[in-house]
Amino acid sequence: MSNASLELGGDNWAAKDGNLLGYAVGDSSGKYVPREFTFTRGSNLAATRVAANGLIEKGRENLLLQSNNFGTTWTRSNVGVTSGQSGYDDSSDAWLLDISGGASSQRIEQSMSFGGIQTFSVYAKAGTLNWIRMRGSSNTYFDLANGVIGADGHIDSKIESIGNGWYRCSVVTETSTLARIYLATDNGNVTQSSGNIYIQDAQLEQGLVATDYIETGATTVQAGLLEDEPRIDYTGGTGSLLLEPSRTNVWEYSEYLDYSFDSVSSVTTTQNTTETLSPEGLYNATKLEGVGSWSLRDFIGGTGTGTWTISCYVKAVNASSNNTFRLSVGGNNYSSNLTATSEWQRFEFTFTNGSQSACGILRDSSANDADLYIYGVQVEEGSYPTSYIPNHSGGSVTRAADDCDGAVNASNFNDTEGVLYIELSYLQDGRLAIKNSDSSDQVVIGVSSGNIFYRARENNTNIITEFTGVSGISNRKIALRYRSGDTSIFIDGVEYNVNTSNYTLSSLNQFLFFSEGNTTYGNVKQVLYFPTALSDAQCSALTVEGLKEEILTSYIAAVDTLEDGAEARLDTYLQNLEELIV
Repeated sequence: MSNASLELGGDNWAAKDGNLLGYAVGDSSGKYVPREFTFTRGSNLAATRVAANGLIEKGRENLLLQSNNFGTTWTRSNVGVTSGQSGYDDSSDAWLLDISGGASSQRIEQSMSFGGIQTFSVYAKAGTLNWIRMRGSSNTYFDLANGVIGADGHIDSKIESIGNGWYRCSVVTETSTLARIYLATDNGNVTQSSGNIYIQDAQLEQGLVATDYIETGATTVQAGLLEDEPRIDYTGGTGSLLLEPSRTNVWEYSEYLDYSFDSVSSVTTTQNTTETLSPEGLYNATKLEGVGSWSLRDFIGGTGTGTWTISCYVKAVNASSNNTFRLSVGGNNYSSNLTATSEWQRFEFTFTNGSQSACGILRDSSANDADLYIYGVQVEEGSYPTSYIPNHSGGSVTRAADDCDGAVNASNFNDTEGVLYIELSYLQDGRLAIKNSDSSDQVVIGVSSGNIFYRARENNTNIITEFTGVSGISNRKIALRYRSGDTSIFIDGVEYNVNTSNYTLSSLNQFLFFSEGNTTYGNVKQVLYFPTALSDAQCSALTVEGLKEEILTSYIAAVDTLEDGAEARLDTYLQNLEELIV
């Protein structure tokens, strides 16, 4: 019988190359060996998570090619480029742009096709010329001698001093096919016949702010939360594996609220307010200043009925004021009064048998004016809000479903008996299984329509399916003890549904999170596997206290039928496990 166990999570999450790592005892040395869990979600950066610092983390991508090699992909017009210049970061990676001919439009540019809201940025320093002009969908002039912005035609523009005469200049631009950097004589003037400036590290990215620079070469490069990276989410302060269904944010420009509202009444908006950091930790929130009864609504295309949820992050400008507001879905379907505070909160409202059209945020009392900060509006079909899906386009953005599969092997699992343990904060219509390669044999902890159940399947036949009547849409500690003729499930210290059916499992070698529908949602805090059937007392204690020292001790004492040397190896493993997670 195998002496292996398996541990995943428990406030000790680890990832490697986009895979999630579980740990098991390996060879006779008793040391841990990693077990990689493959993780897939899709081919875009639509997913987010709340990181350990409490801030929303997104995926980022520099859409420019050769972002700091201006002698390659970049097209030059009446300008020469020289590498090896002293840079803003104490490197020799800056470039000199020097006018080589012509009396106007001396520039470098890169052609691409991008839509929606993007931020174009570059580090720049004055040479014999003090100005540059950046162009995306319009033109903005930057004074590199005094660190100020001149004529500005973009959604938003910023100039940030880096030191030693260097500035990071950025413009927020709409759909365009070019990213251009011009040399300029002064504000509005690009007719000089000579002169130079220095530049370094250009970037084009989705969104309303310039984020940390990402170096690119012949292809674009991503950073932050990547396409198929497992999402360890710290909403509430404790890390858990976030597993969600595919959802679509149909609210256009979820952060660029100056653009997205189709109907505005008695309220003004300030985009990218610098008065407060957003839940992302950046200056990309919107300030709403309302007078009396006011409203902001977006008439989302289509008249589809069903269940829809609107959500957004809101913070009060003045916490001592009356900061009540309401959310609406599908015309005149309103939430009760909601109250913003001095802290960011995510508010939500769900309406069933309505349309997604005419969604928004409003205030229907003129007793006091209400000024609010708002960030990350989301409208999705479903009965609850999923994690934030950034939408910087005039259409919709879809996040693919999370899928986690265990790349483990038969040596980890015992076909005859064992205990599968999971601690979760929420699980809806999701499953956690140990199975063989073709799924014909498996043991499962699942939730169906909110009801926790367990299952044992032999040769593609469900021998046991027991529903407990306990809701899985809550914080739960669950242990499934499987053994032919004696199978039961413990939930928060209580045993449910003892089943005496006989079955024979074989070749259990995979661990898997999966769905039997498209509404799977879950936050998994910890998963454990024990290769022997724990006692009633141990299962009860495990599902009340979690994995504590006394449970480890009693488990070690109970395992007295292992082959020679196995108990000692197991003891070493469990002591390591205790140090790791207790």
